[in-house]
Amino acid sequence: MAVQALYRRWRPQHWEDFVGQEHIVRVMRNAIKSNRLSHAYLFSGPRGTGKTTMARMIGRAVNCTNPDPAKHPCDECETCQAALNDRFLDIIEIDAASNTGVDDIRDLRDKINFAPGQGKMKVYIIDEVHMLSTAAFNALLKTLEEPPSHSMFILATTELQKIPATVLSRCQHHEFRRFPTKEIAAYLEKICDTERYKFEPEALTLIARQSTGAMRDALSLLDQLASTGDEITLSMTQAILGVATSQSVVELIDAIAEKDTAAGLEILHTAMDSGTEPRQIAKQCVEYLRWMLNLRMGSRETAELPQEARAKISEQSQKFSVEKLVGLIQIFNQAVVDSRTGWNPGLDLEIALAQSCEKEKTPVQTTVQQIQPQAAAPAIRVVDRPPQPKTESLPTPDELESEGMDEIAVTSKVYIRKGHQPDPSVTKQEIVQNWDAIRAIIREHDKVLDALLSHAKVMDVKDGILTLSYAHDTAVNNITSNSKLLLWTSAAITKVIEKDVGVRSTTVKRGSGKSEKSSLVSAALELGGKLVDDRK
Repeated sequence: MAVQALYRRWRPQHWEDFVGQEHIVRVMRNAIKSNRLSHAYLFSGPRGTGKTTMARMIGRAVNCTNPDPAKHPCDECETCQAALNDRFLDIIEIDAASNTGVDDIRDLRDKINFAPGQGKMKVYIIDEVHMLSTAAFNALLKTLEEPPSHSMFILATTELQKIPATVLSRCQHHEFRRFPTKEIAAYLEKICDTERYKFEPEALTLIARQSTGAMRDALSLLDQLASTGDEITLSMTQAILGVATSQSVVELIDAIAEKDTAAGLEILHTAMDSGTEPRQIAKQCVEYLRWMLNLRMGSRETAELPQEARAKISEQSQKFSVEKLVGLIQIFNQAVVDSRTGWNPGLDLEIALAQSCEKEKTPVQTTVQQIQPQAAAPAIRVVDRPPQPKTESLPTPDELESEGMDEIAVTSKVYIRKGHQPDPSVTKQEIVQNWDAIRAIIREHDKVLDALLSHAKVMDVKDGILTLSYAHDTAVNNITSNSKLLLWTSAAITKVIEKDVGVRSTTVKRGSGKSEKSSLVSAALELGGKLVDDRK
C-alpha cells in the first residue's frame, strides 16, 4: 500500500494548526462563533497556501453538531468524523478545471435546491474557479447571489484577475499570502522532529527558499529528501534539488563585479557539469542579487539572509550601484523565463552573464517642464542668459542632466543645453550634410537613440531650431518619453557643426493628399520655384 504523502498527513485539521494565515483564521473563527457566515466566499492566493484546506474546515464547522459554536469543528461528532473520512455527502468539491462548461453549472444549480442529506448545510467548494467558461460564470451568477438558505459556496482560485467582477462582488473575498521563509523552515523543523528525521537546519532553510512561499511545495520537497532514508544535509539537498552551491553564486557575482567574463563562464560551466540546472542557477542569482539590492538600499530586514553569508553579501553589495543591481536582477530573471522554452537553457545563462559584464550605462532620466505658448510673445523666446563657450567634447548624460535645459516658448518642447541658445544662422542643409556624422557620434553613446533617429526626417530648421518629423505618434512618444534623448541629440549636432541647435519632434502623417501637396510645394520652393496666383 502506498504511503500517504507528507503534505496530506500534515494538512491542518484544527484552527490552531494553520500557519501564516492568522488574519483569515481569526475572521472565520469569529464568524462561525457568532453565526455570521456569508453565503459565498472567494479564497485567492498562490498555490499551496491553504485555500482548499480552509474551505474544507469551514464545511465541517458549519455542519458540526457540537453544542458549543466556539469548538466548531470539534472533529469528534459523527458529522465531523464522516467529513474527515470522506464519507460526508453534503460537502461537495468540484474541480472547475475539469467541469468548465455551462452544463456542469446548470446541473449544480438544479441539485442545489434539494435539502442536505446528512448535515445542516450543503457546502459547494469550487476549486480553480477561474477555469470556468464565461457562459458557466453567467449561469452561476443568480444562484451565487441568492443561494438557498441551506447552501453555501466557497470558491478558490490562484488567478484572481480572471474572476469576473460580477462574481467577485457577490462573494466575501479573502487573500491568502505566501509563507515567509522563516515560517516554512520552522514548520519543517517541527515536522522533522515529530517524524524523527535527522536534518541540518541549513538544509531546511534551503528547502524553504526553494518552495517560494508555498507550504505544500516545501512539504513535497521534504518528503522527497526524507525518502532517501539518510540524514537531510545541505550537500545532499543541493545535489538532489539540482541547486548550485552558495559559493558558486558568490564567485559568479564577484566575476561580474570585476567584469571577468572568462572566470564567470568557467564558474557556470563547472556548476552545470556537476548536474545543476541552468534555470536553477539563474533563480539563485536573482535571489542573491535581491538580497544585495535590499542591503544596498538600506533594508534592515535581513531575516532570510544566510547567517554565514550575510557579511559577504553586504560587502559585495557595495560594489554595485542600485541601478546596476536592478539591471542584473532583470537580466537573470529574464534568463529564468527564457530557459523554459529555449532549446539550450545554458545559452540563456551565458547571454545573461555577457550582458551583466557590459559597461554600466548611466540611466537616462530627467524631468522636462511643459512649455506653454504665449499669445503675445514672439515665435521664439530664449531665456536671457549669457552664452557659454562651446565644449570640445560631447557632454555625458550626467552633465546634461545636471545642467538642465532652457525654456523656449514654442508650441512644442524644444531641447537645448542650459546656458545655450539656438543660433539663427543654422541652415537645414548644414544639418542634412552632417547627419551621418551626427548619427555616428550618437551611435557610440546610445544605439537605442540612434535607432530612433533612423526613423526621423529632418523636416525644417528655423531660427536655430531643428524639427524632426515622424510618420507615427508612437515613434514621437518613444523619443520624447525620455527627455534626455533629444537633449543629447542637440549636443551631438552642436559638436559636429559647431553651432548651438535646439531640437524638437513632431508627427507628420504621410499618405494624405494635403501632406503630399505640402511636401511637393516645399521641394519646389527649395529648388527656386515661386508661387504664382493663376486665378486671373
